[in-house]
Amino acid sequence: MTERTTGQEACGGRMDSATEVFVAHRNLLFTVAYEMLGSAADAEDVLQETWLRWAGVDLGTVRDHRAYLVRITTRQALTRLRTLGRRKESYVGPWLPEPLLTSPDVAEDVELADSVSMAMLLVLETLTPTERAVFVLREVFALEYGEIAEAVGKNPAAVRQIAHRARAHVAERRPREVVSAAETRDALHAFQRAVETGDLQNLLDMLAPDVVLLTDGGGVVRAARAPIAGAGKVARALSGINTAITLRPAHVNGHPALILRLGDETDTVIAVRIDGGLITGLYAVRNPEKLSHMEQVTALRR
Repeated sequence: MTERTTGQEACGGRMDSATEVFVAHRNLLFTVAYEMLGSAADAEDVLQETWLRWAGVDLGTVRDHRAYLVRITTRQALTRLRTLGRRKESYVGPWLPEPLLTSPDVAEDVELADSVSMAMLLVLETLTPTERAVFVLREVFALEYGEIAEAVGKNPAAVRQIAHRARAHVAERRPREVVSAAETRDALHAFQRAVETGDLQNLLDMLAPDVVLLTDGGGVVRAARAPIAGAGKVARALSGINTAITLRPAHVNGHPALILRLGDETDTVIAVRIDGGLITGLYAVRNPEKLSHMEQVTALRR
């Protein structure tokens, strides 16, 4: 056996090991990137960049593979997040996170489901990129401050301060109560029935007086280019849904939601926020570019 053959075999073995480790943590890494970005497409790009860097690492020098991969992913996501922020500035109409079709087991992990809900992802949008990274890594994935410091390029003391500030910021804006999946399903079922029958009064009875409807068409399909606020206005907007559309329940971002289909195509995904037994927020994603992950289940992990 030549030196060249031996070297090739060693390289191949190293790549096999690197691939095995990466695949084992892929769902976790995707979840980290997605929670930081709110975009599945950008999260996938971050994973590609993470793999390219991971493939060049000498695994023998890495003590904790999971922590190392999370660190690479976080750094790549932070870079992408700043670029994404510039794109959002020119986005047509309200920007909503890209919805994911998820399996029922995600809902069983209450903390994970809460962290990827449309309502929470919108709250995370109000944080700075570094605050968002620190909050996600600490509150969702329970990383130590030292690990987070390496990922975001800060010292542990600074990370503690950022985490405290981000936690307080999120607490002021997140849903006031934990709503069970059963309660959300019941509200969505009644909501679906009201929309399908055109019963405006039943629809009004479910909506909080200050409910807000956000519709994300991205300038590609028809959608309101500003938030619609108030139960009356929201009910009237929803009563105009195309009668050819079918509504079906699904798990989206770890919570019950509705998928509106026109023929064989997904037309809209509607998620809700519930406070005090009433719907206070409706999030309707219509931009076709954001609906590609609604055809198959996306695995999320902590």
